[in-house]
Amino acid sequence: MADMNQISKIAPFAPVSPIAPVGGVPQQPFVNDAPLDKSFASVLKRAVDEVNLNQQRSEQALADVATGQIKDLHQAAIAIGKAENSMKLMLEVRNKAISAYKEILRTQI
Repeated sequence: MADMNQISKIAPFAPVSPIAPVGGVPQQPFVNDAPLDKSFASVLKRAVDEVNLNQQRSEQALADVATGQIKDLHQAAIAIGKAENSMKLMLEVRNKAISAYKEILRTQI
């Protein structure tokens, strides 16, 4: 019982503040004008739209590097890395969904 009294005296954690962007470069959040819907289809659509946006930014960064229009090569590398990671994540989610679907098909009634 003495341990329970000590635990109740512990103060709750303070909320974590958002992390500031590195290098003073403001990050533009992904904006989707669709109403906030929590259905699986809408969440999946927003995720696919975000991956598509990252891919478009990556392609634009590659085009800017190729034409010499970009001054900061580091930002282009970051955009390409984000696009690559978001695509890998989307592929893993797809693979897990297909695996779950196949498992459901194997279930006998």
